[in-house]
Amino acid sequence: MIDPNDVYAYFLGPKAENYSVFKEMLGYMMDDYAEWRRGFHPEDPPVITAQDQQTKEFRAAMQDMRRNLVELAGLLQVTSVPWFSPRYLGHMTTETLMAANLGYMLALLYNQNNVAYEGSPGTTGLELEVGRQLAGMMGYSPDTAWGHLTSGGTVANYEGLWLARNLKSIPLALRHAAPQLVSGWTEWELWNLPTEVVLDLMDRAREAGLLDEVRQCSVRGQGIPAGGLGKVLVPQSKHYSWVKAMDLLGLGQQNLVQIPVRQNYRLDMDALDQTLEQLEAGRIPVLAVVAVAGSTEEGAVDPFHKLVELRTAWQKRGLSFWLHIDAAYGGYARSTFLDAEGRFMELEEMQETGQDMLPQAVPSGWPEPEVYRAYQAFPSADSITVDPHKLGYIPYPAGAFLARDRRVVQLISYFAAYVFKQAQESPQLLGSYILEGSKPGAAAAAVWIAHRLVPLNRTGYGRLIGSSIGGAQQFYRSLVERPIFAANDRQYESLTLTKPDLNIVVYAFNERGNTNLETMNRLNQRIYEHCFQSSGHLYRSEFLLSKTSLEEKEYGQTPAVFVSRFGIPRQEWERVGTVFVMRSCLVTPFLERETTFDAYWEDFRSSIERTLSQL
Repeated sequence: MIDPNDVYAYFLGPKAENYSVFKEMLGYMMDDYAEWRRGFHPEDPPVITAQDQQTKEFRAAMQDMRRNLVELAGLLQVTSVPWFSPRYLGHMTTETLMAANLGYMLALLYNQNNVAYEGSPGTTGLELEVGRQLAGMMGYSPDTAWGHLTSGGTVANYEGLWLARNLKSIPLALRHAAPQLVSGWTEWELWNLPTEVVLDLMDRAREAGLLDEVRQCSVRGQGIPAGGLGKVLVPQSKHYSWVKAMDLLGLGQQNLVQIPVRQNYRLDMDALDQTLEQLEAGRIPVLAVVAVAGSTEEGAVDPFHKLVELRTAWQKRGLSFWLHIDAAYGGYARSTFLDAEGRFMELEEMQETGQDMLPQAVPSGWPEPEVYRAYQAFPSADSITVDPHKLGYIPYPAGAFLARDRRVVQLISYFAAYVFKQAQESPQLLGSYILEGSKPGAAAAAVWIAHRLVPLNRTGYGRLIGSSIGGAQQFYRSLVERPIFAANDRQYESLTLTKPDLNIVVYAFNERGNTNLETMNRLNQRIYEHCFQSSGHLYRSEFLLSKTSLEEKEYGQTPAVFVSRFGIPRQEWERVGTVFVMRSCLVTPFLERETTFDAYWEDFRSSIERTLSQL
């Protein structure tokens, strides 16, 4: 268990406070790596001799390398974003775990390629172990689930839809290649077989020696049928990767249906149910429904438990679809709900008896019951996206894709003769089951060692993520309780978009009495430009923020309520159709302590007021 006072021991620190330990371990790693090279057939003589190293050309090459590295170091220092600082309130990035950085750097030296076991006998095993660990954190059975790392959430989302696409076409393919297995079902019934039923039928086709024929008759062999494969339903808060996925997988962006979100920016279940009613009435299949746990712009958690109940009800009516959770951001937050044995805790237990495991900054009322029940229902998803390089505090690139039933790999498996020694399914032939080819084993090493040090439950990652949630809750409360900012005898009001489900706070400023939305948008644009300079030296900015615009074409009329809270009339929203807002991801674990946060908040407040006075 991470002691409340030991969270900071896992990071290099905003001022490199733990540099001596980092440098010590880095030196040990390099020495150990050099000995590994020397120890491989020690009877072999050196290839690079002392005489080689003393030549004029050799010394010039070494000096040239030093000079260019120094230049690169300088370039990176003046152009890189200081994720490590609590003053960074921008995107979903922050300080990374010291052990993960060292593990990545160590494995990088060995240059493992996790596309196949023979190219990465060490790190492929680590990746498969990490997949099982993440599956367990999500509530899947590690023995029957499937999981692996990706370059990020975008590729993981592609894989989820890839699987859903291929699975949807299997029942009709069976009608052509193995009709005896699906006799008695109508075409509409074949379009709507539950995931488990389709996978059982594939097992029977395999036993009959017909699996290859079935796959050739499916979408992977025949392409998208003329009538398509149905609609993909996503909330308005979806990540843009879903739009790209429809294009990439040949499904057509016109078949992506955006479902409205409520005022808390969670999926509107009534609107979803009505959409399903319309599609069922038109005999239009539903390929997949996507929920978001930690939306990119708001950090909102969709009511996935209600979505599970809705699918169960619709399956009884003859309509079924793949369920995917895009938890790229919020996936690791499920660790806050698990006790030391991995048991999903009761809500009352979590809020009361287990509260001492979370930072004091986390209010006793967190999480809200709807958020709790959404995470509780995760095991019912067919697949899940989660990013270790977000709330896993792992360096890039490290996303992950998880599926509840590992039999889904037979929907997408491929073999390349020049890479794989035998064309038979094996969990170690990773490249045959994934969208990517060559991939860094260093990422697997980084995630693996992080999980060794920080358990995937309330005593480890839950404690760490709880620190960020605590900081965000304090930031949110400060905006709510002290909303007035003064400058040049004028008063400006701050309002938050919604109470954060996790650790993202969205807010905006407006001069009191202003009723022009364009004026308000310009004000926030200028505040943003002052706090985060898109050009010039980033270190001149007192705080680094991110921003977004909530537009009618994406969110419909939902943002109109937020705009009206500033006293801006509805017709202004209808005229302008967009509101510019600040978006602060408080992923940092360094704002948990109340004394630290109080000083931080006063500095932030002063910075905003100085900015306003200059405007």
